[in-house]
Amino acid sequence: MRHVLGVLGVLAAGVLLAVSAAMNWRFGFSLGRTELDGQIYGAASAAADCMKALVPFFFFAAVRNRIWSQAAASALVWTVVTAYSMTSALGHAALNRFDTTGHRAQEAQAYQDLRTELKRAEEQAAWIPQHRPYEAVQSQIDGLKLDKAWKWSKGCTEVTTNMRRTLCQQITSLEAELASAASAKKADAHIAEVKSQIDAATANNATVMTEADPQAKVLTELTNAFFPNVKIENVQMALTLFVALLLEIGSGFGMYVAFSQWRLYDRQPMPVTPRALAEASTAAAAVAVPVLTPVTVQSKKPRSGANDNRSLEIALDAPVVPARAIEAPPAEVHQAEPKIVESKVVAPVARLVPENNTERFYKENVEVRDGSSVTATELYEDYCSWCESKNKEPAALPSFAREFAELGVKKERVAGRVRYIGIALKSDMALEEATKSPTFGTVAA
Repeated sequence: MRHVLGVLGVLAAGVLLAVSAAMNWRFGFSLGRTELDGQIYGAASAAADCMKALVPFFFFAAVRNRIWSQAAASALVWTVVTAYSMTSALGHAALNRFDTTGHRAQEAQAYQDLRTELKRAEEQAAWIPQHRPYEAVQSQIDGLKLDKAWKWSKGCTEVTTNMRRTLCQQITSLEAELASAASAKKADAHIAEVKSQIDAATANNATVMTEADPQAKVLTELTNAFFPNVKIENVQMALTLFVALLLEIGSGFGMYVAFSQWRLYDRQPMPVTPRALAEASTAAAAVAVPVLTPVTVQSKKPRSGANDNRSLEIALDAPVVPARAIEAPPAEVHQAEPKIVESKVVAPVARLVPENNTERFYKENVEVRDGSSVTATELYEDYCSWCESKNKEPAALPSFAREFAELGVKKERVAGRVRYIGIALKSDMALEEATKSPTFGTVAA
């Protein structure tokens, strides 16, 4: 489940990072005078945005290792790239919001204008007098003009008889009806055109919004319940800033938060095998019982001299060789009487995590010795030499000091210098042994 959450978090953070990088690229591209300059600025802006997501890893790693100069540099870089990315995000979000709201306002105004024009055209059409269809009236007028009285009156210009007068009155009445029919025909065509424009406007958008920015309108009304002086422009500015913050914080820290599910800096325990459990239980049982180990004292063939019959004694704190490692002496070697020496068996500690380089160096190059001390500088230099001989990358001094302090070595400041008490370097001990003058035994004649 933890890995599923981590994968989903990385995907979400990746989407936010891709969107933010695209916005930075567009912003940087707009700064170029030519297309090549735009590509250069756009690439630099996108890289800066990606750097913004990586810097938190570097910053917290430097803090963890107590490398404060790197931490300060990481904080400075993150501040600069985030500020730059914030400006591009604000510009892009503001441009899109204002452009969208302006387009919606234009569509809403055009729709309202069309509805007003349709209503006005319908009212004008309602005022037109009753009439027959335009074609019917026109055909009746054409039929009357075929009468001889129309010709004799010369188009109703010479009305001298009652027949001519009656004909001209009929034609005049029909022409008035024809004008009403023509006005109605024109009004119907205009109404049909307006309706087609309204249908086209509603075909592109299922619903035409009466408000250009409904979200800002609703938030403004809610905010006015507590702060009456808030205007819709203030709410739009706050929404633009919120979108920019969402992109910048989400893309800047999203990856770091998502990768925390995998615990990058935790050491995973090694699986404990049944053999390791058996060895640990055997060692724990051996600690409680003191062991009496017979130590065979060997010497070479007897010879006369002051050093005859010298025996090797084992101190109580010296490491004891396991019994299976002590082989029987050759037959020709003289064996002295065994001497029972009480020794301590130290139970090995069953480690559940792999050793680091500091612990390996401690085991190989450091020896516990009462009354001895080593300065921190000498210890770190010897550690670097050991890493070089092992082809390993030495850790930084703060990291080495922290890991070495976890081993439980006592540390004090003596004469202004940090010294580790109770230990000695094996390299210094070997050099000390090499510089001692050899001691020759006196052999009796």
